[in-house]
Amino acid sequence: MKEIPIPFVRSNQAGIVIVLSIAIVFQFPWLIAALWIIQVIGLAFGPRANVFIIAARPFLTRLIASANTEAAELQRFNNSLGVGFLTLSLLSLALGWELAGYIFAGMMGLAALGAILGYCIGCTIYFQYKQFLARRLKRD
Repeated sequence: MKEIPIPFVRSNQAGIVIVLSIAIVFQFPWLIAALWIIQVIGLAFGPRANVFIIAARPFLTRLIASANTEAAELQRFNNSLGVGFLTLSLLSLALGWELAGYIFAGMMGLAALGAILGYCIGCTIYFQYKQFLARRLKRD
């Protein structure tokens, strides 16, 4: 799949925000671990394996045919960033650094919320990364 319908992307982002909000408010590190598993499976097997998308699919069927899409490559990059932040969160929590662990989780949650509201920090990082690669290739 080269493109992912935006309603699927938003369902994943909403799932992230909800799970991380609950995990941070109630200090449930096991929820962060569960979210990490969900996101790693989605990263490894694509959007069709993402639990949030699977759960939302029946409710989004009518919207998908006419929905705008986002590039799968960009979503994979964003998912990788998310898994990275969740990994840092879990490592911090495992080391007993609770504040750092919840800050990393909160950063991911805020990034997902920002994307839902219209600003994708991962997209900005991706764009800058691509610009860097293009300048580097041009120099060589």
